[in-house]
Amino acid sequence: MLSVQLITLGRRQILQHLALHAIAGVGASGVVLHARAAGQIEEHLSQSVRTALSAAVAAAAPPEPVLSNDEQRQRYAQWLSFSSEKLKRWLQQPLERQEFLQTLWYEARRAGLSLSLVLGLIQTESAFRKYAISSAGARGYMQVMPFWARLIGDGDDSRLFHMQTNLRFGCVILRHYLDREQGDIFMGLGRYNGSRGQLAYPQTVIAAQRGWLNSAD
Repeated sequence: MLSVQLITLGRRQILQHLALHAIAGVGASGVVLHARAAGQIEEHLSQSVRTALSAAVAAAAPPEPVLSNDEQRQRYAQWLSFSSEKLKRWLQQPLERQEFLQTLWYEARRAGLSLSLVLGLIQTESAFRKYAISSAGARGYMQVMPFWARLIGDGDDSRLFHMQTNLRFGCVILRHYLDREQGDIFMGLGRYNGSRGQLAYPQTVIAAQRGWLNSAD
């Protein structure tokens, strides 16, 4: 059994072991992992862009939402309850859902992204599978391609299976693509998926996004 094998492995080996099983389409629980085949395309980045993106993914702080008044705290609590109920379909454990949503709120807000857009993208890309790997090699919740760890990270692409790291990279990369496309959602999403100019992927994400729309957006 996979769970027995993992007992003898170290942390990095566990990630590598899970990754191999994810490539084969099976996670630690034996559940099939679904991930889209396409991924971001490696492009030349100017030094200034690389520096800015590197700074954006560095210095990960604890993902504590910044809520400065009662109204903001109420909206966050309402969004958390609404989103947690919907997320039960994919994540059964309450604490896991809370940690995931708290981290997503923090990273989406930090990157200036719509919460529902990020949730719709994750639903489309990985169906909320932490260890999902596509046939193109994209990893984790937001299906981040490993080359990003080399371009703007510390080079350790196994860290893309860490929740906050994956959400941090994914949100920063999506923000970068949207900025390159001057805020055009369709073109930015297409660039994220490596299918720029084709409508199928953006339409799928936006359709999924509608199910996550909330006043906190």
